[in-house]
Amino acid sequence: MKTLDKQLKQKQENGETIIVPYIMAGAQGLDQLSEEIRLLEEAGAGAIELGIPFSDPVADGPVIQAAGLDALKQGVTLEKIIKVLQQLDTEIPLIIMSYLNPLYSFGLEQLVAELQNTPVKGLIIPDLPYEHRGYLEPLLEQTDISLVPLVALTTPKERIELLTEQGEGFIYAVAVNGVTGTGRQYQSELDEHLKYIQKVSDKPVLAGFGVSTVDHVKRFRESCAGVVVGSKIVQLLKEGKGTEAAVFVKEASAV
Repeated sequence: MKTLDKQLKQKQENGETIIVPYIMAGAQGLDQLSEEIRLLEEAGAGAIELGIPFSDPVADGPVIQAAGLDALKQGVTLEKIIKVLQQLDTEIPLIIMSYLNPLYSFGLEQLVAELQNTPVKGLIIPDLPYEHRGYLEPLLEQTDISLVPLVALTTPKERIELLTEQGEGFIYAVAVNGVTGTGRQYQSELDEHLKYIQKVSDKPVLAGFGVSTVDHVKRFRESCAGVVVGSKIVQLLKEGKGTEAAVFVKEASAV
């Protein structure tokens, strides 16, 4: 069993709430990345999702889009991020969240080879359909890197079962139809949707997109193992409120 699968599954079996905060790598400068990771690790995060800046982030809302542009303006690239990660000393599993284009441009074989010398234990690629997972899956088979699937509100039950069976690490359940961002209204049928995914999955199911309050976490905890928190964390870090971000992760983990 791979590290991400093992650690998150252990938390689920222990009844712990799994919190995975998202940060845009390099939005505050790559020299701040290790400190941001340390802060969230000490706050009790189960893993940390690292966004790779990209010029056309189709699933990202305004806060994360702006953070990606901030990173790009500072000359942040995937190559530079990997070099920082190769020097990083942390025990927490990191998960790269990237669109396929930057990874493909870098070279998928080279990417997998270089990530094996880092704390990266997972990949999330929103625009990589299940049918095209063959681009990456064979390269990851002999590694400690999990390919995490996303399940949408509109995903049919048959496909949910397929995705949960084949997926690794955890199941990322997208809680809204649309892009990321705070202030979202969740549909009434969302809870049953999440319960169904968790029922058919032997891996933790984490709800994401729009999670911004401890009350959100409490709600989702009724249906699944935890949450991914993106825009709220990204905004707090941009405002220099890293301590508030850490407090939120700590409080959410205690739900």
